[in-house]
Amino acid sequence: MAAHTILAASPSQSLLPSFSNPSPPFQSSFVGLSVKFPRQSLNLAVASKPLTIVAATKKAVAVLKGNSQAEGVVILTQEDDGPTTVNVRVTGLTPGPHGFHLHEYGDTTNGCISTGAHFNPNNMTHGAPEDEVRHAGDLGNIVANADGVAEAIIVDSQIPLTGPNSVVGRAFVVHELEDDLGKGGHELSLTTGNAGGRLACGVVGLTPV
Repeated sequence: MAAHTILAASPSQSLLPSFSNPSPPFQSSFVGLSVKFPRQSLNLAVASKPLTIVAATKKAVAVLKGNSQAEGVVILTQEDDGPTTVNVRVTGLTPGPHGFHLHEYGDTTNGCISTGAHFNPNNMTHGAPEDEVRHAGDLGNIVANADGVAEAIIVDSQIPLTGPNSVVGRAFVVHELEDDLGKGGHELSLTTGNAGGRLACGVVGLTPV
């Protein structure tokens, strides 16, 4: 037979606790403090920092080659939206001045001829780099020494590396003759500066800074 435990209450003893003599209510010695936080302390504070604008340096390069002995490298740099600095070094030239221009297209499928006319977004006539009326691509002359080496630094604000008139993808051309800067009175003075044939050219491409 399974064992069962039976709890029997004595008639004289109640199973319920007696409340005839209740204990005095519990009293705590702790005194509550009311703490109020300012409303703004609940908000996340974001420290305001001055806006710092860092100038973006852009750089491009063009390697000049052609059907002549002339060859060279052109390096362009631009700080933010400032003027573009052009460092030019060309070898294999005859001593003296040679027209140096930025042409409209970076197309060399037919040699330097297919680079088109001078870059001229403002539809001006040919002139000197310092003239108000000029092609954007009119960069004057570079001068070769007795060894046929021409080195120049040109600073110009009309040949940016970004924006609607960016020169990236266009081409530099070094010419056979001196550019008359639009003042020679020749029938080609106001279009090409009568600078003669195209000795070498190179397409402008972006390069790491």
